[in-house]
Amino acid sequence: MDIVIKLSQFLLSLSLLIILHELGHFIPAKLFKTRVEKFYLFFDVKYSLLKKKIGETEYGIGWLPLGGYVKISGMIDESMDKEQMALPPQPWEFRSKPAWQRLIIMLGGVTVNFILAFIIYIGMAFAYGDTYIANEDLKDGLLIESPVMNTVGFKTGDHIVSVDGEKIVKFDNDLTMKVIMAKEVLIERDGVQQAIKMPNNFVDQLSKQGKSTLLDIRRPFVIGSVTDGSKNTSLQPKDIVLALNGQPTKYFDQVKTVLENNKNKTISATVLRDQKEEQLQVFVNKDAALGVQLGGLSIASLEKLGYYKVSKQEFGFLESIPVGITKGKDQLIGYGKQLKMIFSPSTGAYKQVGGFAAIYNIFPNTWSWEVFWNITALLSIMLGVMNLLPIPALDGGHVMFLLYEIISGKKPSDKFLENAQMVGFVLLITLLLFANGNDIYKAIVGK
Repeated sequence: MDIVIKLSQFLLSLSLLIILHELGHFIPAKLFKTRVEKFYLFFDVKYSLLKKKIGETEYGIGWLPLGGYVKISGMIDESMDKEQMALPPQPWEFRSKPAWQRLIIMLGGVTVNFILAFIIYIGMAFAYGDTYIANEDLKDGLLIESPVMNTVGFKTGDHIVSVDGEKIVKFDNDLTMKVIMAKEVLIERDGVQQAIKMPNNFVDQLSKQGKSTLLDIRRPFVIGSVTDGSKNTSLQPKDIVLALNGQPTKYFDQVKTVLENNKNKTISATVLRDQKEEQLQVFVNKDAALGVQLGGLSIASLEKLGYYKVSKQEFGFLESIPVGITKGKDQLIGYGKQLKMIFSPSTGAYKQVGGFAAIYNIFPNTWSWEVFWNITALLSIMLGVMNLLPIPALDGGHVMFLLYEIISGKKPSDKFLENAQMVGFVLLITLLLFANGNDIYKAIVGK
């Protein structure tokens, strides 16, 4: 069932983005009276799953889910329709339209991608508000268990003050990415501030450690269940371990040291059970464990217990507009920084480039509209930025040649554009193979 939920979200998001992107090309083409021969979700190599012709346009769904397209008459594109291009230009063809109209048609797809992302962020601000833990409320710092983070200089209990000079106001999902892309992180440890210089190949180092959370809030030691054969039958599910052997263990990360120092011993334990403290005796086995499975608490439960104060800010419709725009702008800038790292070989970030499997794995196993729309908005920005890259066969390649034509007054020859399109295809196929090859490699090695 988990696979069905993930796959449903993946296909719905991908289909929505493709249709709206292609609609961005379709609408201005129609406005400028340019004939659109096909409008397809996915590629119809050899045959289509569904198709229906309405007017001059054939609408359909292909079988190859690698994207979608609109086939515009008189345009050198992925169809490579040389027969049509060999005929005299017709008034309804793309090549017969003024350069500024062709430019608008080509920019239509990425324009829709960016507008869609901003609309989603505005809608999310209005519908869900902003829930977070204020950075100043993280009195005991963050949980940092990543070996790479430890090697760089971070420790559990560190309080992140700023990233590249930007003061951190709240702990949210964006903080991890900010740290990953940072050059310098200012932390506070034991009341003293110190700057940590981030290595240039930090992303490459992270890729070698496998899956590991970089930053998280510190959580209490909650009993999920007592395993069969455990001597600690006095413990019960939902018990919160507050102290062991007389030492406070407010957070789970404080438990390990106490257990390591008391192997094969019976020690005292203070637990919170039904909002009352209980004094127990527990046995630490030879593996420095209590023979229990860990449980968890929601953020709301942690707030009730006094661990954290959760802040929630709600916005009216008009208030949501600037909030959503700011969120979209930050994500756009952030993705631009990620691309810069990817195209800088010394960072090793290119090793983390993923294909369809990587996108699929972003989606959770449970359905959440909030998470779905957040991921879709980010993917829309990614799709828009990637399509703007000046690579022939992408929208950005067409835009590049059109800008050259507008500035110079000279139109590149059809032969040149055909050759450029072929070069672009080779580049795109190479990138596609590399990205999806990375997915396969990670699946094999488990990273």
